[in-house]
Amino acid sequence: MRLEEYIQDSQTLVNKRINEYINKKESACKLIKDAMLYSINCGGKRIRPTLMFLTYEFLSTGKKTDIVDAAAAIEMVHTYSLIHDDLPAMDNDDLRRGKPTNHKVFGDGVAVLAGDGLLTDAFHIISSSKKINEEKKGMVIEILSRRAGSSGMVSGQTIDLVSEGTLLKKNSKKELAEQLDYIHQHKTADMIMAACEIGCILADKEKDLRSISDFAQKIGFAFQIADDILDVIGDKKKIGKNGSDKKNNKLTYVSFYGIEKSKELEEKLLSESLKILDMLDGRDEHKKLMKEMAYLLIGRDR
Repeated sequence: MRLEEYIQDSQTLVNKRINEYINKKESACKLIKDAMLYSINCGGKRIRPTLMFLTYEFLSTGKKTDIVDAAAAIEMVHTYSLIHDDLPAMDNDDLRRGKPTNHKVFGDGVAVLAGDGLLTDAFHIISSSKKINEEKKGMVIEILSRRAGSSGMVSGQTIDLVSEGTLLKKNSKKELAEQLDYIHQHKTADMIMAACEIGCILADKEKDLRSISDFAQKIGFAFQIADDILDVIGDKKKIGKNGSDKKNNKLTYVSFYGIEKSKELEEKLLSESLKILDMLDGRDEHKKLMKEMAYLLIGRDR
């Protein structure tokens, strides 16, 4: 299977599962379901679910449908973070994936609640899953909550938020470099790591967890560097959002290192991640797809 087909299949599977889950919530009001599904159905490559599927199928003899609830959960958490990230109190973005952001359609209050709903329902779709055994449910929830919560993505977003504007002038170059790595580790890499770690755990390959985690961390960093570069030189129509990093005077790899140095770091991380993957045993077809996915994340134009 070609990577493009694999991604499309993953998108279809995850989108169907999330829509099915939310639409079946009879006691939920129509407005909140509409707001949640609006952002879910606004497109996106489903990078995190695809990485989870690839890791699982690479390390096991299973298939994507075995872990669709876990994949749906991580996409729900990711989408909640995007809804909140776009709010006027944060990045104040009008576009996401080429469409009006959630708060532009439903208002700030409902957008906050739509994000809240997706976040909490993500853990329910795992806990109520009939496809994941009880022991593994606890492990999946532990990984996702740790990587997405105050020890992970939330802290990354917090430091990103307070790193805007004049605060940057108060820090030394060394402090800024450390702060930059902290932001990218927690805001972006943690959720990429969660996707691959959960795929590894569900494949019953705990022995490979450290290597998979290291692989995911490196491509997570490289992915964020690529995103920083795109924010400066990317086609707004293709990437589907405004270049808000410069507008908000954000601390990014490009603003700190410049584009050329950022590209060098990106290539170094990609090379290191592929070396880790080569040391792991698994299905060759899926190892090839994982490598192609890593290249796609770095070389993408949208």
